[in-house]
Amino acid sequence: MVSTKSHVEELQEYFKSHNKTREATKAHTAKVHSVGWNCDGRRLASGSFDKSVVIFTLDRESLKKESTYRGHTGSVDQLCWHASLPDLLSTASGDKTVRIWDARIGKCANIINTKGENINITWSPDGNTIAVGNKEDLVTFIDARMFKILAEEQFTFEVNEIAWSNGSDVFFLTNGQGCIHILNYPELNLQQVLKAHPSTCICIEFDPTGKYFATGSADALVSLWDAEELACLRVFSRLDWPVRTISFSHDGRLLASASEDLIIDIGDTDTGEKVADISVDAATFTVAWHPKQYMLAYACDDKDANDRRRDAGSLKVWGFTE
Repeated sequence: MVSTKSHVEELQEYFKSHNKTREATKAHTAKVHSVGWNCDGRRLASGSFDKSVVIFTLDRESLKKESTYRGHTGSVDQLCWHASLPDLLSTASGDKTVRIWDARIGKCANIINTKGENINITWSPDGNTIAVGNKEDLVTFIDARMFKILAEEQFTFEVNEIAWSNGSDVFFLTNGQGCIHILNYPELNLQQVLKAHPSTCICIEFDPTGKYFATGSADALVSLWDAEELACLRVFSRLDWPVRTISFSHDGRLLASASEDLIIDIGDTDTGEKVADISVDAATFTVAWHPKQYMLAYACDDKDANDRRRDAGSLKVWGFTE
């Protein structure tokens, strides 16, 4: 008998039985700013205001803490794994450095000194270049093989997030005027400016298949774009607060978005329909889909159950069956 269910209904049905959460409690002593899976999906990293990075391994039904990386002297605001080498992790910190960590030895392999307090980082898909943005809207491009600074680009507007195209030859920035600036790389010439939102454009993410990118904004909207045509395809409007973080599933079919709303929204990229949502107790800082399966890591501004003045320092993974 041929199923008459749409693919959205099939996904909705799937998440009715894959909707359990595992929590890594007290992973950190302060709030978790960033989470990310490595390319083979065997490790999950978290960066925190407590200046540390924690690496977890994903066992079939649980998260296991593998190691804690210390060395940063400021908050670890964002992290990014190498796109094809599963052991290399980069971190951006308020201590004016970028660090490259090697999970094989569990240590920092290189430190690159930069000019300001770093708040975001993205590793080019070809693995050759790391871009890091700081609080003064300076973006520094680092040769990821020689660990040398290749270029510094000072912007005259508020740079909120940065991202590479899947081909590594185009560089995207979101800004405080609701625009997406598109530059070629390595020339860094401005190619185009897209007016994406009426208010601040906070985050940007490319889907792993190369078909889409999405932006989240202070207007509580997420817009989905055709990566080739640079045309807006649809808008997700189920959140009420500024969208802080977004992530595409490995197949590009699902888009997770989160904010100060007490849900994480999961939408279908083909139709815009809601597939599932995850109830949370506090504002969500970061979401990241697993690179091979429908499991979502996230971290919220949760407080310690025994002391509401303290951060819980935990992160969670959703998508388990029990």
